[in-house]
Amino acid sequence: MWNARRNGRWFGWGCLFLSCSILLFRSAAVLRKNHFSEGKVLLQRAAAQAEQLSVDVMMPLLFYDGKEDGRGWMENLLAAVRDQIPALREGSTAENTLSAGTEAAETDTAKQDSNPGPGAERGQTESKEQGTEEDQKDGTQKDETQKDGMEITEPEQTETGITEPAAGESASTAEPEAPQSVPEETIETGGAPREILYPEADTIQETISPDLLADQQALLNRFFVVDPNTSVLPGEIDGSTLLGKDLTLPENAEGPQILIYHTHSQETFADSRPGERADTVIGLGDDLQELLEKQYGYEVLHITEAFDMKEGCLERSRAYNYAEPVIAAALEEHPSIQVVIDLHRDGVNGSKRLVTEINGKPTAQIMFFNGLSRTKESGELTSLPNPYQAENLAFSFQMEYEAKQYYPGFSRCIYLKGYRYNLHLRPRSVLLEVGAQTNTVEEVKNAMGPFSDILHKVLSGKSPASGG
Repeated sequence: MWNARRNGRWFGWGCLFLSCSILLFRSAAVLRKNHFSEGKVLLQRAAAQAEQLSVDVMMPLLFYDGKEDGRGWMENLLAAVRDQIPALREGSTAENTLSAGTEAAETDTAKQDSNPGPGAERGQTESKEQGTEEDQKDGTQKDETQKDGMEITEPEQTETGITEPAAGESASTAEPEAPQSVPEETIETGGAPREILYPEADTIQETISPDLLADQQALLNRFFVVDPNTSVLPGEIDGSTLLGKDLTLPENAEGPQILIYHTHSQETFADSRPGERADTVIGLGDDLQELLEKQYGYEVLHITEAFDMKEGCLERSRAYNYAEPVIAAALEEHPSIQVVIDLHRDGVNGSKRLVTEINGKPTAQIMFFNGLSRTKESGELTSLPNPYQAENLAFSFQMEYEAKQYYPGFSRCIYLKGYRYNLHLRPRSVLLEVGAQTNTVEEVKNAMGPFSDILHKVLSGKSPASGG
């Protein structure tokens, strides 16, 4: 009888070990698929299930006494496993929900990270998950998502996956670690001294040939990626014209000059801590605001409203719709605002990381994004006018131009696509992608220093690279 009890216990322990191994293997798979923040939660869930399983299965064995014959342990094991199966299925659903809540509408476009010359062919597959924007004719809204995949030609980038509004039923009517403060070091600016939070670049690292500015195709190959759903018109991209637009801001202006907001406020990073604002794109906006205010003297309005959350649920497909009236109202209330930054992070293939090194620190790469209000299928989207499209392009190009020369490898490209993404609200509007879900919080925070530097170079007009 003792041997039977002992053998039964050993067999029960073996079955328990096998069950726990399955749980841990499943959680590890999810950890690889959904990255650290989601996988950590699921691993904790699996551990709790394994703990309950051990209680349900092993307690009858441990409290076995001479009055029982040792049978029934297999029934206990099977019953416990059956009890766990619904929980496992619920866990699978929770994984999908959690993934959607933090990496929803993630898109993959593999891009080569190299320094090819103009005209190099680098085709990769992209998958764009899209939402909608307002119907310009009658005020109604349509929800539709679509994905497309095709070969594209691109400059020396790594990858991109833009989440953006898609065409509805009618394409013509629907649109879709922080820098350390060194307060003892200051710069006199004619007014109050300002802190140096980031060492500004004052030496051009890579010179761009003036001949390049007059060649549209060479410019497209070097600076831009044109999405297959849109097209660039002859003469639309002229380097001299784009650089020649005066985008400087008046000095000593009263009221906020810069607005930062986040159409997709729930975007996080590889090691973001759940519930920590500092580890999200909103926290990234806080860092950018601090740099622009303390180091450069701008007054910044940071809107942190969650346009991609409705009634406690993630709703990305209409986030651009929800954001537009709020941003428009803020601009009406503060007419002094001349710069609007929609701050995002990109969504890429899980094996890709958008990182470079600047000043000895790992730094997430950035990407500028512009809508052309034009698709190949529908042509010019006259119901989605953008009177500032040329200025939007010039703003992105001037920042990209500065980045290429002062911080080679920092900016991936300017990505051009159809629709307009609320960039029509101000001439100096930009949608900025900082890293991706595979970057760490430290890497994306490190990117705010060089970005604030190139932004200030453009807004102040004092950059030697652009003739200032």
